[in-house]
Amino acid sequence: MTQRADSVHAPAPAPASAPLAPATPDEPAKPVQLALRTEEDLLSVRHAVRAASLEAGFGIVDQTRVVTAASELARNAYVHGGGGTLVIEHPRQDGRRGLRLTITDSGPGIDDVQQALTDGFTTGGGLGHGLGGAKRLMDDFAVQSTPGQGTTVTVTRWARP
Repeated sequence: MTQRADSVHAPAPAPASAPLAPATPDEPAKPVQLALRTEEDLLSVRHAVRAASLEAGFGIVDQTRVVTAASELARNAYVHGGGGTLVIEHPRQDGRRGLRLTITDSGPGIDDVQQALTDGFTTGGGLGHGLGGAKRLMDDFAVQSTPGQGTTVTVTRWARP
């Protein structure tokens, strides 16, 4: 059974080593894909997402929100999902620039997505704030998970005018 937690608000691959392509005001940067296989990959995610948030025109507070959410979600995919991938995209909507992160793993999946979003719920040794915390830090949030087949989390943050 596939479970989905829809967006908080209305819905508003390149090689792993590829840098973000420069964007013009009319042309967003190309998507970037990163592997989530090692502890070092988790550090690479933080650096790549920080650079992408600068590219999207985010201020320091929004940069920190996005990097924190990315770090939590990437660690979940690494620890609970056995590794996976992160795709960084630069969507545009109604004249706004955004940053979309899609984290996918092929792990055991999440049996109860709503329960997993509850603060304090954990299947490991953590505090149980990762998934719910990432949801609060981003504007749009969606989880698709099939037990035994893996999980995909897609989050978007929109630049403030």
